Amino acid sequence: MNAATPSPVLERLERAGLTAGGLFLLALAAGFAIDRGQFFRSYLFGFLFWVGIGVGSLGLAMLNHLTGRLWGLVPRRFHEAAARTLPAMALLFIPVVLGASSLYTWAQPEVVAVDELLQKKAAYLNVPFFTARAVVYFAVWGLLAWRLSSWSRQQDGGADPARAGRLRSLSAVGLVLLSLTTTFAAVDWGMSLAPHWFSTIYGVLFIVGWTLSALSFTIVLMSRLAGEEPFTRALQPVTVHDLGKLLLAFTMLWGYVNFSQFLIVWSGNISEETPFYLQRLQGGWQVVAVALLVFHFALPLALLLYHDLKRSARTLGAVAALMLVMQLVDLFWMIGPDLVGHGHENVPLRVHWMDLAAALGLGGLWLFLFARQARTAPVLPVGEPEVRQLMAAAPAEAH
Repeated sequence: MNAATPSPVLERLERAGLTAGGLFLLALAAGFAIDRGQFFRSYLFGFLFWVGIGVGSLGLAMLNHLTGRLWGLVPRRFHEAAARTLPAMALLFIPVVLGASSLYTWAQPEVVAVDELLQKKAAYLNVPFFTARAVVYFAVWGLLAWRLSSWSRQQDGGADPARAGRLRSLSAVGLVLLSLTTTFAAVDWGMSLAPHWFSTIYGVLFIVGWTLSALSFTIVLMSRLAGEEPFTRALQPVTVHDLGKLLLAFTMLWGYVNFSQFLIVWSGNISEETPFYLQRLQGGWQVVAVALLVFHFALPLALLLYHDLKRSARTLGAVAALMLVMQLVDLFWMIGPDLVGHGHENVPLRVHWMDLAAALGLGGLWLFLFARQARTAPVLPVGEPEVRQLMAAAPAEAH
């Protein structure tokens, strides 16, 4: 089997994603008829998780074009495939726009009419401008994904130094644009759920979280492909080790930015800022906070310190799978209380069945779109000299 041969793992993923996505989306559609408010809240939760993997993958692809190394070269086609799902995610954003009045208090005229602060923010927080900004975000992400993927695939016909230079230049500008648009998207879609509360680090939390989700997904996928050609040769321990070190770095960065926000809010002790943590440290949410501390930070950090673990695709994939699940939990902890309380009320922890249906339904659909995109090109960037050398030098062996 060579790099251009269809992958059985991707074929199974495409079929399973379509089946699971269809079933859970049907259940979610039934939920719309039962409770429209809950439908839109659950839908936003699921959407934010899966669009984040696409955006994070785009960032990883551009980061690798700037830095090089095999950690991003071997999974490059999968980063590009995930990024190419973003135009479809733009269409899936339409229900969020249609349900804005059910999600955001600033989209409810009767609330704005009696809220002086929301009246002052109305020039920015209004549905037409909210929609227009989302169009800009998806346009930037889609154009970056298309141009990056297009030039990268052209390299398969033979590495061109001039084209590689254009890819680096695009990635340098693209990472700046991606950081800015992701920050604004995080504010629009997440932070404005509680429009009286604000945090200057909120966008960074999303940037780090979405990148960590994308990296975890990449490692899980690589672990599944490790026994399949051409990855039995391409996915060498040194490459797995680099991915493990990157996962360790982003785990530490996630802990750092979250602790930074907590420390700033705690030390400032300002009534406009403290409700975020007061609402998340009671009513059952404190259990989620402890779970995040243990299973999203402490345990993965301890495991990833082991050298041998980071060189095994299978064991590293297990750690990455845990991280991916905990990223979903982290997102729920971040936006869950505000989806109902909007920053004003203490909301007890409650996981609705539609939350799971949205996460699994949109997830199945996203995996179907991803696998279909991934199967349109060789699974390895075969035109890159480093990949050719790796394939020529490495013996075929399962991990």
